[in-house]
Amino acid sequence: MTLKIGSITTIVISSPQLAKQVLHENGPVFSSRTIPHSVHALDHHKYSIVFMHPSPKWRKLRRVCATKIFSPQALDSTQILRQQKVHKLLDFVEERCKKGEVLDIGEAIFTTTLNSISTTLFSMDLSNSTSEESQENKNIIRAMMEEAGRPNVADFFPILRPLDPQRSFARMSNYFKKMFKIIDGITEERMCSRLLETDSKVYKDVLDSLINIEETGYQLSHNEMLHLFLDLLVAGIDTTSNTVEWIMAELLRNPDKMEKARKELSQTIDKDAIIEESHILKLPFLQAVVKETLRLHPPAPFLVPHKCDEMVSISSFNVPKNAQVLVNVWAMGRDPAIWENPEMFMPERFLEREIDFKGHDFEFIPFGAGKRICPGLPFAHRTMHLMVASLVHNFEWKLADGLMPEHMNMKEQYGLTLKKAQPLLVQAIAITHI
Repeated sequence: MTLKIGSITTIVISSPQLAKQVLHENGPVFSSRTIPHSVHALDHHKYSIVFMHPSPKWRKLRRVCATKIFSPQALDSTQILRQQKVHKLLDFVEERCKKGEVLDIGEAIFTTTLNSISTTLFSMDLSNSTSEESQENKNIIRAMMEEAGRPNVADFFPILRPLDPQRSFARMSNYFKKMFKIIDGITEERMCSRLLETDSKVYKDVLDSLINIEETGYQLSHNEMLHLFLDLLVAGIDTTSNTVEWIMAELLRNPDKMEKARKELSQTIDKDAIIEESHILKLPFLQAVVKETLRLHPPAPFLVPHKCDEMVSISSFNVPKNAQVLVNVWAMGRDPAIWENPEMFMPERFLEREIDFKGHDFEFIPFGAGKRICPGLPFAHRTMHLMVASLVHNFEWKLADGLMPEHMNMKEQYGLTLKKAQPLLVQAIAITHI
């Protein structure tokens, strides 16, 4: 499908065959991004690993992510930090459980994801349940994702950019300034303490790894570090937390699948054992539940827009230079030509076929594919499974106010990411493992 709005020609790809041609066979031609005007705020587009055009600087940042942040060794070294955040979530749920209170599970998951990422990066929480400052941090992160995904007339008519008619650039500048102030304060404090040797604590976090990065030959400037941390926080939190909320919603809507997942957990995990990331490989049905949710509710329904750098022919169709290309992974996930009973939540389909979301099977690419595949995929994979396994294993769940599963509101709210339009309100019941 082709759309022409203002100065932008948009091509929408909705088949695995065309997606493979765009993201794999012609990957170098489509590896650039169309950059929203709002992302130009504070020159973020010049440093952002998400939006930057392929360049030596971009390749350096990808190498840093692959070797220092999201490699198996790096994630193994920080897994205890993420585990602590999930335990904190379980404590929070248990407290609500004892009081018989209704819980906004999406909000709790968002807080846990934010703290899991900030702890992995900085060994500190950026949110708690009471602080006004931490609530503002959450609001800023949500607002940035909403702003980046909001249609902006200045993107379609560049002549209007200096006027900023929707104030999108101004709002994003304000959000960036606030986040950079937080990140800069954390990094400056750590660097000063190391320089003065006033902090004897050994941190096994990403910040320490990047401060030591001179030894690897990938030295980052202060600006590169700030913008990288901003990308990791904003992109990672929203997509991961939305997906975990969708997983819990689908399990509550399908109680038989919830029970099947819980049974697998109880048969695999010792009664007194703490669920760890290493358990994920032993839980095939849980993995299938996550995949099935990603099929129905991909984190970014059109991925991040690609840009065509030169005219190229795709299946006899000429894609013009500078065209914006959207890969409609949401439509591919619900295509009856690809999936049997595509609207049904059937995790078992992934037990019957070898398919993953790492960019090789183009009918299922919720994190993209090719050169621009999401660099944080390994982190998201671990975090989603750990959080869902812990919630399902330790509690039974029911919908608030006696709502029946068949009456759940499963409407989606579209933007750059796909979130649940109505909060998932639940009550938890503690499970005693005998």
